[in-house]
Order: sequence, then structure tokens, then C-alpha cells
Amino acid sequence: MVLDKLSEGLKGTLQKIAKAMFVDDKLINELVKDIQRALLQSDVNVKLVFALTTKIKERITKEQTPGALTKREHLINIVYEELTAFLGGEKSELALPDKKPAKIMLIGLFGSGKTTTSGKLAKYFMKRGKKVALLGLDVHRPAAMDQLLQVGKGINAPVFVDKGNKDPVAIYKKFEPEFKKFDLLIIDTAGRDALSSDLISELKSVHEIAQVDEALLVLSADIGQAAQAQAQAFHEAGTITGVIVTKMDGTAKGGGALSACAVTGSPIKFIGVGERADDLEPFNPKGFVGRLLGMGDLEALLEKAKEAITEDEAKDLEKKLLKGEFNLLDLYSQMEAMAKMGPLGKVLEMIPGFGNISLPKEALQVQEGKLKKWKIAMNSMTKKELEDPEIIDAQRIERISLGSGVPINDIRDMIKQYKQSKKMVKMLKGENPERLMKKLSRKAGPQLKF
Repeated sequence: MVLDKLSEGLKGTLQKIAKAMFVDDKLINELVKDIQRALLQSDVNVKLVFALTTKIKERITKEQTPGALTKREHLINIVYEELTAFLGGEKSELALPDKKPAKIMLIGLFGSGKTTTSGKLAKYFMKRGKKVALLGLDVHRPAAMDQLLQVGKGINAPVFVDKGNKDPVAIYKKFEPEFKKFDLLIIDTAGRDALSSDLISELKSVHEIAQVDEALLVLSADIGQAAQAQAQAFHEAGTITGVIVTKMDGTAKGGGALSACAVTGSPIKFIGVGERADDLEPFNPKGFVGRLLGMGDLEALLEKAKEAITEDEAKDLEKKLLKGEFNLLDLYSQMEAMAKMGPLGKVLEMIPGFGNISLPKEALQVQEGKLKKWKIAMNSMTKKELEDPEIIDAQRIERISLGSGVPINDIRDMIKQYKQSKKMVKMLKGENPERLMKKLSRKAGPQLKF
């Protein structure tokens, strides 16, 4: 989970509210102190922390509880709403026009991760059907263009560079006729050790000649509160339309970076949540806070599901669910989709209810290892066995084990998982979507009880 310590602290606070017999001044003061402690440990600015918790306390003490909510529910809702507002409020979408090509320019200082993020951003839009190209205009850093070429190769995206030219405007003009073949052009620009007048001048020249639609500042989360000064300086220079915060998965300072950007008025558009090319997410404060609090993020989950499974596959699965049908081929398809959605732990934290389940990383790694073995075992099965797993007896299990190299116990575990999944499918047979979601939510794991 991104910002593990902050998430654990905030979840603990909510559990304390949920278990309390009375909502009194003592509980409110404990709640405020717990939130302050959790935010300060995540490197959030002290003044911002106290301003936030003061507002939370004021709302709790002054607001009347709406008729539809209990006092505890209202308390939790206030925490959720204020944390969401604290991190920017509403989701900020990219303003890309319907023209060829739309253009995004990435800017930032040395070490922020611009070039790697260029590839991630390209992959994000390629998965959404866009034809994307990368343009390297970092003419100062040695090997910058070689790195961009490697990034492009890794995601199968074309890259335009001119290593012998030190004029970014001239490089842009050289390749400009080629850009019309693409839906989106992502421009990787040069950085500096600090924001300087010559960097601003260079960025503005590129901005003007390319007529970019979005100029995104790339900031590394590990700089913490220092992000505010950088975001403010670039914002005041008039060179950015938004921010991408990278390395959110590996630092306790991410809370400082996110909150610092939010107060500058520079909206956070994306966050980098891992090292893979797929580990870039649109930043949605509501969903992000939902995950921090263990409430899940259905919007992000559905977005990942759309990437992992086609509309036709989804309709086919829906038909089978309505009929109560399920076999090993369906289980295999589910496993393939889960693998595409990312690491199991990151998927689970998006599911309402599962965000409060504390699963050790070792347990998640063991489960992911099992999924890989099951896929290998399935490749050694006959079509008949995959379509009708009920015929798989001890003799067949032994043959599948010998053919795949997967231990017999792992194959038995797979058959057991299949039977449990089939039982669930039969239980949900013919359910309408609303009732289906209610049933699933009851089985999703421990919820906050009010």
C-alpha cells in the first residue's frame, strides 16, 4: 500500500471510533491527536496538519448529525471529507483536445523521474487505444536520449531523438511532420539542479513552438515537504498545468509531497505507485483517501478491470454467472485478468472491506506464487479436464503433476479453489446486479461496524 504507515494510523483511528460506546469530547480529542500523529509521521507540514485537524474538530463539535447517519458515521464522514479536500478535493482530468496529435510536455529537476514517467504515461494512453510517440528534448544530460530509447523499446512506442543536436526547438522542428501520424506526443524535456532563468526560458521556448496542451511537473515523493517550493516556483513561472508525483510506493515522505502540491494550486494529475510501466494511476483524492482509510477505491478497481478484460469477455462472464456456469477455463481467465491488474496486494486494497484486512506481504507473495503454478498446471491439462474439472481424479492429478512439474498438493489446492469459486457462482446464479453487490460486500471481509 502507498503510504503504509499513514494508512495504518488512519485505519486505527477509524476502528477506535467504530468501537467507542460514546462519541464525547475525550474521543474527539484522541481522534484529533491520532490524525495529527499519523500525518506528521508521513512528513506533512506541521501548520497544514494543525489547520486540517482544527477544521475537523470544529465540524465535529458544531455540525448537527444528519438524520440518516449515526454520530459515529458522521464523525468518520467528516474525517473522509476533510482529508479529501486536504489532498485537492475533486479529481483533476487532463485537458487533452480531440486533435492529432495532442501534446503533453514533462518538466522537472534532475532525478525527478521524468524519462521513466514518460514511458509510464505513454503506456497508460496506449492501453486506452491511443497511438503514442515519445520525443526526447533533454539535450543536456548525458545518455538521456539513450534512456528514452530504452524506455520506448520496453513499451513498443516510437521515439524521436537527435543526439547530435543541442537545440531542443530545432529537434522539434526536424521531426514535426512525423507527429501527425500519432494521437498523442509526449515530450521529455531537460532538467537542472534547481529552477533557473535559463531552464524557464528553454521550457517556454519548447512550450511555444510545440503549443503543448498539458505541461506536467514531475516530482519525486521522497523530497517530501520540499515539493511545495518546487511546485510553487514552477507554478508561478507559468510553465505547468499539473503535477505527477513519482515514487509514491517507496517513501514515508509521500504525504508531505501530496499535501505540499495541493496547497500550491497545482493539481496532481497522476501518481507513480511502483517500478513497472503500468504503475501509474490518475490521482483521485476521494479514491486515494478511501484506500488510506480501508474503504476501497471502486473507480480505480473498475479502471484496472477494464484494462484487464475486454467488453466481450465481460459480457461472456456475465452470461455464465447468470446461468451459474463455471469451469477451470473461467478460473484461468480470472487469474489472467488478476495478473494484468497488478500485484495482488494493490488490487485487494481497492476492494471495499478488504482494505481493512491486514495480510502479511509474505502471505500475498505465497498466494501469487500459487497462481503462477496453477497456470502452469492448467497448461498440462486436456481440454475436457479444463471444461469439466469434476472428472479430475487422483490418477489424473498425478499425470498433470508429472507433465507440468507442479507438486500434487498445489494441484489439489487449485481444484479446491475451483470448487469454492463454483459454489459462489451457483449461489449468485440469476442475481440482479444490485443484489449481487450486496451479497459480495457481505462476504468481502471485516467492515467497520457502527
